[in-house]
Amino acid sequence: MEAQQEPEQEHDEVQDEAPESEETPDDGRAWYVIHTYSGYENKVKKNLEQRIKAMGMQDRIFQVIVPTEEQVELKGGQRRTVQRRIFPGYVLVQMILDDESWSVVRNTPDVSGFVGMGNRPTPLAEEEVQRILERMETKSPTFKINFREGDPVQIVDGPFKDFHGTVDYIDRERGKVRVLVNFFGRETPIELDFLQVERT
Repeated sequence: MEAQQEPEQEHDEVQDEAPESEETPDDGRAWYVIHTYSGYENKVKKNLEQRIKAMGMQDRIFQVIVPTEEQVELKGGQRRTVQRRIFPGYVLVQMILDDESWSVVRNTPDVSGFVGMGNRPTPLAEEEVQRILERMETKSPTFKINFREGDPVQIVDGPFKDFHGTVDYIDRERGKVRVLVNFFGRETPIELDFLQVERT
């Protein structure tokens, strides 16, 4: 088994614009998924786009995207929004698949292969592609959480800092969590921001 290469630093990551979700021309083009090392997605995108241009493949390989979304996280006590890869280790390519286009993509540095059955790349269903593009285009950031309902947590910020409780309800759309905290022998529900609690 090959040893995995060290991933590039996160600050090299750039946001990939979602392509226009227009009607797909009836020329045989489809979206395929290629696999790479996690952390090398943007490097693969750049290398592949350079190869497409240099080898004159613009009429068969149309778009290369690294699906990303905005995510809110807490770092150093500060809330910040970062770009996170939706599918680490994977890159999407819209192309007309033939022997030549396959070779251009497959032989791009750091591409380990196409996703598919056996040696045959499997195209994504149009519905799957639309869901990915819509997720990229959403204006509401997701929240990084590492807990579930029923998990014990500690409050790390706000007036109830250092109190312990149990997750009662998670509202992902609003980025809020309801925690049951024991006050004087009685459980009291408190609504908090995702970033105000940590799993214990």
